[in-house]
Amino acid sequence: MSATTRSENIVVRSLSQIGDCGLFLLRMLAAVPSSLRHWRETVRQLWFVGAMSLIIIMVCGLFVGMVLGLQLYDVLSIFGGTSATGTVVAIAIYRELGPVVTALLFAGRAGTSVTAEIGLMRATDQIAAMEMMAVDPIAYVAVPRFLAGVIAMPLLTCVFCALGIFGGHLVGVTWLGIDNGTFWSNMTATVEVVKDVINGVVWKSVVFGTVVSLIAVFQGYTTPPTSEGVAYATTRTVVASSIAILALDFVLTAFLM
Repeated sequence: MSATTRSENIVVRSLSQIGDCGLFLLRMLAAVPSSLRHWRETVRQLWFVGAMSLIIIMVCGLFVGMVLGLQLYDVLSIFGGTSATGTVVAIAIYRELGPVVTALLFAGRAGTSVTAEIGLMRATDQIAAMEMMAVDPIAYVAVPRFLAGVIAMPLLTCVFCALGIFGGHLVGVTWLGIDNGTFWSNMTATVEVVKDVINGVVWKSVVFGTVVSLIAVFQGYTTPPTSEGVAYATTRTVVASSIAILALDFVLTAFLM
């Protein structure tokens, strides 16, 4: 088989996967009303993908803000603009680093767990057993995990942004000696609610949460019922989610900013 043929096959398989994923999303949306009866499962999944991800989100947000504060202070000192460190830290975190890094961490921690859990349910015939008992697995298994991811992602992004700005403040004010009032006043005067917070944090985090949750649930639900299939599905979740996050980040930045 030539390299051109292999490339064409990869493209065809990728487009087929995207189409199947879109149809699966329509099935989940149609099952949302019936899944509301299983709200306890949605709450349990929200705890699993949201609260259990807080530690890694908080730690990474703190260190990202600290590193960003150090780097920006070093660059801005060349131009005598160290007082703008807080402003640039806040804008960088709100617009890009907050939603993007949170989504990548969410995909690596929660997305893979969801895929593995649903994949194991498929491999151990639990999903088939639900179908035999007239229980819709889409409404009971897929939709609660999807909704939990969509809800948790914006909340985790807010936590990441808060810890990132705190880390930048910790380095800039406590360590490097920037005036505390100047740090906060420049930040609050420059950061715009609609352009930076709403467009950067809210819309991006909702889109990223929807895409990552969809990919994780779809890969787990459609995985071959073998241990090898579950392993490959978990890997595909991370790879596909990472590519989708970065590609959508460019598209959203181009249209929203």
